[in-house]
Amino acid sequence: MNKIYVLGMGPGNKEYILPITTRIIEGCDVLIGGKRNLQYYEDLGKEILYIQSDLAGIMDYVEKNRSNKKIAFLLSGDTGFYSMLDYIKKHIKTSELEVIPGISSFQYLMAQIGEPWQTAYVGSLHGRTCDFIEIIQQYEKAIFLTDHKYSPQQIAKELLQHKIGNKRMIVGENLSYENERIIMGKPEEIVDIPKFDMAVVVIMNDK
Repeated sequence: MNKIYVLGMGPGNKEYILPITTRIIEGCDVLIGGKRNLQYYEDLGKEILYIQSDLAGIMDYVEKNRSNKKIAFLLSGDTGFYSMLDYIKKHIKTSELEVIPGISSFQYLMAQIGEPWQTAYVGSLHGRTCDFIEIIQQYEKAIFLTDHKYSPQQIAKELLQHKIGNKRMIVGENLSYENERIIMGKPEEIVDIPKFDMAVVVIMNDK
């Protein structure tokens, strides 16, 4: 029985995909992932399955074909940080997986701004809720993946509403792509920026 590969594809740009990941992809028959992660491999003559809403159908396909095809899931960022790995493990034993990490978007952003993150809180507001105000008050640095509901502007608005001073925000969107944008400013500056795509937000003490 072939192992199922779960591959971290990094922040987006092909240059940040690990060489071992590229070698595995080249040796696979079936690639499964989002459009963004599969765009570099659509001309390789491999079978392509796009992850949309029918996750159960995807897993059923994997179970039926894994004995005679090498199959890989291509997941954004790092496989261990808010990826599809949890869902895959509900259907496939850990011993039957080969998981390769990738560079997460927050790792990329922290490197771009030259900041260590070993003492930071790292979490996600993408499709989730948490008391991020309490976290921001507790930690010198807090890093969040955001979505359109909990956007950088919304985070900035709530910081201002709670009168949390001495903080600066770093917002990174389209990280590693040609249209990458990294903006630094106080909450009162970030709140007035009209629109961000899904982004990584860092809130730090303003030294």
